[in-house]
Amino acid sequence: MTLTDQDLVQLELAAIEAARTAGELIATSRPAEVRRKGGDRSLAAQIVTEVDRAAEQLILDGLAPTLSQHGLGLLTEEQEDDHTRFTAEHFWCIDPLDGTLPFVNGDPGYAVSIALVSRSGHPVIGVVFDPVEQTLWSARAGAGTFRNEQPWSMPDVRGERLTIFADRSLVGGDDDERMDQLRRLGAELGLPDVDLRKSTGAVMNACAVLENPPAAYFKFPKPSGGGSLWDFAATACLFHEAGAAATDIHGDPLDLNRADSTFMNHRGVLYATDERIASALRSLH
Repeated sequence: MTLTDQDLVQLELAAIEAARTAGELIATSRPAEVRRKGGDRSLAAQIVTEVDRAAEQLILDGLAPTLSQHGLGLLTEEQEDDHTRFTAEHFWCIDPLDGTLPFVNGDPGYAVSIALVSRSGHPVIGVVFDPVEQTLWSARAGAGTFRNEQPWSMPDVRGERLTIFADRSLVGGDDDERMDQLRRLGAELGLPDVDLRKSTGAVMNACAVLENPPAAYFKFPKPSGGGSLWDFAATACLFHEAGAAATDIHGDPLDLNRADSTFMNHRGVLYATDERIASALRSLH
């Protein structure tokens, strides 16, 4: 089913309302039980709480009318992939609580993430809500990026610091070697002061890149895992509309409707505030 511009406006508003509703639940909740999922996952991807599932149900309740009205598919973290994303022209891609590990630990760095993605894998709506700071990010293809419902553009920051946001896939036993690589790269870019921040969930890492230019967040390809479609779909839309880089590690569009898996390990991900930084970081792979 073809979506009109008016359809997309209404769908964006529905996603914003659903994200806020789920985010308010998360903001006033603490997990009573933490469970482990199976499969080849990192600790951060294995754990799930009753709050994840309750938040997901609130989102699904809010978006349910749109599925039949617009013939949309659905992919959401806490339910089995029903493959409607391969037959519908567009599908909702939902992470009800990205960053469950910091949420469980009582740390900031978690968020609600909702995206509308075309069957070809292009994000057309992206909504992120940070329950800690009560910050709403939203974007719609061709309409720009908004922060707390106000038009947002990249801050014009000039200096010598390059900020790299990282998770456990980047910073491990080879921290010193990785930092040496990043410092050399920063020096080549005229940004010799490299600040490596071992941060939070993928969604909030990406949003932090936007707020702290010049900056980047990336994950190299690896045999398995690498985050999932729902970890990157909404923020990819934010970046596209902000004129920032959101690609795989090779510079190609993110594969946001991967046919054989929901994981992104096969091509990695790279977010950067500008293409010059993105191009330089690709040389590390």
